[in-house]
Amino acid sequence: MTDPVPETSPTFRVAPAGELFGKVVQDNVRFFRAQRDGADVDADVLRRKPSHLADRQATVYDRPAYDEDAERLLEPLKPLSGPVDVSGGWFDAGDFLKFTHTASYSTANLLLAQRTTSDSGEELAEEARHGLDWLDKMWDESSRTLYAQVGIGVGDTDDGSGDVRSDHDVWRLPEADDALDVEPGDRDYMIKHRPVFRAAPPGEPISPNLAGRVAAAFALAAQLDAEDDPERAREELEKATQVYALADTSPKGQLVTAFPHGFYPESSWEDDMEYGAAELALAGEALGDDRTQEWSELAGHWAKQYLSSDNLGTLGLGDVSALAHADLAEVIDDGKSSGEVSRDQLVADLERQLELGKARAERDPFRAGAVYTDFDSVPHAFGLAATAQLYRRVTGDSDYDAFATQQRNWALGANAWGSSFVIGEGSSFPHCPEHQAVNLAGSLNGKGDVLVGGVVNGPNASAKLKEPNSLPNMRTCPVEKGNPFSVFDGHGGGYTDDVGAWQTVEPADDFTATALLSFSLSAAVEDTGSSAS
Repeated sequence: MTDPVPETSPTFRVAPAGELFGKVVQDNVRFFRAQRDGADVDADVLRRKPSHLADRQATVYDRPAYDEDAERLLEPLKPLSGPVDVSGGWFDAGDFLKFTHTASYSTANLLLAQRTTSDSGEELAEEARHGLDWLDKMWDESSRTLYAQVGIGVGDTDDGSGDVRSDHDVWRLPEADDALDVEPGDRDYMIKHRPVFRAAPPGEPISPNLAGRVAAAFALAAQLDAEDDPERAREELEKATQVYALADTSPKGQLVTAFPHGFYPESSWEDDMEYGAAELALAGEALGDDRTQEWSELAGHWAKQYLSSDNLGTLGLGDVSALAHADLAEVIDDGKSSGEVSRDQLVADLERQLELGKARAERDPFRAGAVYTDFDSVPHAFGLAATAQLYRRVTGDSDYDAFATQQRNWALGANAWGSSFVIGEGSSFPHCPEHQAVNLAGSLNGKGDVLVGGVVNGPNASAKLKEPNSLPNMRTCPVEKGNPFSVFDGHGGGYTDDVGAWQTVEPADDFTATALLSFSLSAAVEDTGSSAS
C-alpha cells in the first residue's frame, strides 16, 4: 500500500444558477463593450478611446475580386457611391473589421438573452441596442441596400498597379488609424478611410443568410419593445420585413458572409430564413399584425427545406436552426399553423443535434461534444449546451441537462488542457489573446488588463499551430518561451496561449455571443424552476 499523495482541490463556488451564471453574462457583456468602435466607447474598458471616426463618411466600393487563394486583390477597388455613415458597432474579433454577418448573429443572441431572463439588466439591454443601432446603419432603407462589411482584411493588388495595406497587416491601437495622414493612392489609405462593401446592389436580392438573420435581429427587438414602446417596435418590424422580403431564395455561388468568403465559409441559409420568419411571427403576434400567420407558414416552409438539405449542423455562427426551431415551436404553441412542418419534426431535429454531440462526447476521454481538431470547437460546445436548454424549454424534459452541464464544463476547464476558454473565468484562462487592444493596452502575463468575458476558439488541430503569427509592434506574450500546454496535446488536437496563435486564442463576437446565450439560458432555469426561459 502506498502513502496517500497530498492534493488540494481547486477552489470553486457553490451558488444558485442565476447568481453564478449571471455574473458570467455580465462579463460577456463587458467583452462587447471592449469591442465597441466609433465615438461611443467605454473608457473604463482597456482605456478605450474613440476610433474609426472616418467611418462616418465612408465610401462604398464594388465587391473585391481575389485570386484563387484569396491572398491578393486581382484589381484595385472600384468606388461606387457614398459617403455613408457606418460608424459604431463592434470589432468582429481581435482585429478591427466589422461584418453584418457576425454582428447580426451576435446582436440577435444578445436580444434572445435579454428576452430569456426576467432580470437581464440594463447593461445587456444597452449592449444589444448598440449592436442593433449599427445594423440600422448597415441597412439603408431609402435605397434598399444592405451593407455587408466595413474594412478590408486582404489587400495588395495582383496587377502591380498599387499595394493596399489591409487591417490584418498592421498591429496597432484602433484610435491610431484616425491619426494617419494619408491621401488617395497611399498604401495605408484603406486603413483610415475604410471601404464599405454591399451585400447586393440597391434593391437587388440579398444573400438569404444575411436577409434571414438581419430580419431576425430587428424582429427580436420589436418583440422586446412591443409592450413599452410599440411605435418603435412597429418601425423595427417594418425594417425586418423589408430586409426579409429581399432575400434571394435561389442563391447561386457563394453566400455573402465576408470578403473574402473564406473568412466565414458558410453554406447553410434555409435555417436563417426559418429564423427570420419565426421571429417575424412572434413580433407580429406581439403587435397584433395581420401578417403573423403568413410568417408562421413561411417559417414552416423554410424549416422543411432545411430539414431536407445537405447542410444540417449544430448551433453556431454557421447554423441557427436550433434557435429557429425553438421559437417556431413557440409560434405553433400559440396556435399558429406552421404549414409544411410539425412541432414533432422540430423537436426531432433538436434531438438530432444533441445526439450528434453526445455521440462525439462518448468517444472522447474528456467528453467533448465538439470537434476540437477544427475551428470553433468552444463556441460549438456552448452551442450544444444552449441547444440542450432550448430543448428543455420546448419539451419540458430534462433529458439533456447533464449533457449541457458536461459541455459547459468542458469549455470552462474540464478539458485535457485544464484551461477555461472564457477569459477571466476560472483559475486558468487565456492571458495572451490575439487581440490588439488588450495586447497594447497594459502589462502582460495577466499582470495588467484582462479581456474579461471574451471567448476564444480553444483547441485546434495541432498541424495548425506550428508557428504563431508575428507582426511589428506586437508585444511578446507570454514572456517565457515554450508552450506549457503542449504536454497535454493529443488526439490530433493542440492548444497554446500565445498572442500570435489566432487559431486558439483569438476572441470573437460570435463565440462570446453563443456563450452568453448559453449562460443566460442556464441562469434562467432558476427563474422558472422547470424550464429554460
